[in-house]
Amino acid sequence: MSRLVSTPGLGILRNALTIDVEDYFQVAALAEYFPREEWASVPCRIEQNVDRILDLLAERGVVATFFVLGWIATRYPLLVRRIVEDGHELGSHGYGHERANMMTPEAFRTDITRAKTLLEDTSGAPILGYRAPNFSIDASTPWAHDIIAEAGHRYSSSVYPVKHDHYGMPDAPRFPWRLPSGLVEIPIATVRWANRNWPAGGGGWFRLIPYEMSHWQIARINRHDGRAVVFYFHPWEIDPDQPRVKDVPFKARFRHYFNLSRTEGRLRLLLDDFRWGRMDDVFRDIL
Repeated sequence: MSRLVSTPGLGILRNALTIDVEDYFQVAALAEYFPREEWASVPCRIEQNVDRILDLLAERGVVATFFVLGWIATRYPLLVRRIVEDGHELGSHGYGHERANMMTPEAFRTDITRAKTLLEDTSGAPILGYRAPNFSIDASTPWAHDIIAEAGHRYSSSVYPVKHDHYGMPDAPRFPWRLPSGLVEIPIATVRWANRNWPAGGGGWFRLIPYEMSHWQIARINRHDGRAVVFYFHPWEIDPDQPRVKDVPFKARFRHYFNLSRTEGRLRLLLDDFRWGRMDDVFRDIL
């Protein structure tokens, strides 16, 4: 049986800021337009966008956790080293941005082991944390957490306890919980309202709703639940000038491109309005 674990109380509360380092052509919503075998020929924008994020965090005196794809690390090792040199935690986002619930256990093990080894060899830093692409650890992957632990990770941040058409495990605990293997799962933030969990941890939700609503959600979790928030975003979300794919269905186009021009400004407000830190520091007492 898993069990909930506690988080430091209000007053010394910091939230965990996380960045999923993948490029615009690697997201699930556009997967059919950018086949994985063609990624190497697609113009990358990851360096300039991560550099902007690192500069912004340095300006605000904030450190964060960057979950980096092994595919990115192979091509941009200096970027990976800068993340660590700037004082941030380096985590794994797997190697090829493949969904855990679309892989066999053997393929999943190969993917995350390859990524962890590559990131550690590139950066010289230990990789404690893993985040599955598209929060794809759910009820259909009961084997995944054991494999993450066996690969040498101490925590996972791969479960989003919401109901969503592409991901989600709505019945999972909303706050950190420990598995029999010793691995700790640290979910993305949600607000409990009207007998349902609602997204409160960033990503597309942060772009779609007014900033004031995001602020209210995070403050409520900090004050009402007395818990730290896990917030995430992607480098491509601060890049309104990224190449636009024509003929994308409305739903995918809306999810990917809406409010890209406003994201960086909202992030600046977020950094000023709340306290932030790395996953391994915010949840140090658990890990």
